[in-house]
Amino acid sequence: MNSRKTTDRVVYSTEQGKMCPECGNPSHDCICRKQKSSTVSDGVVRVSRETKGRKGKGVTVIKGLALDGSSLIKLAKKLKTICGSGGTVKDGVIELQGDHIATAIDYLKKHGLNVKRSGG
Repeated sequence: MNSRKTTDRVVYSTEQGKMCPECGNPSHDCICRKQKSSTVSDGVVRVSRETKGRKGKGVTVIKGLALDGSSLIKLAKKLKTICGSGGTVKDGVIELQGDHIATAIDYLKKHGLNVKRSGG
């Protein structure tokens, strides 16, 4: 019988590098990230500004993009470059630091997406 707890798992291997803690595969072969990145979309990309949970700092949030993980990361990188700010991709949502709603909407519309501003 294995004496290790069920919560123990490998997160790094010298042979394979960084490991996914959920599926146990190397991070470049992770199957759970690929499954999570496919989001259900109604065809409308929503751009809004949020401050909740960020100590009053505003971020531009872009939701509803029906893209896989790598395409979403590439789009986020392009938007960060255009806006001149930092940002991240979390759970299929792009977050840009600062208020860049107009810039993001213009860029997304130029690339043929149906974009709406949401929120106040």
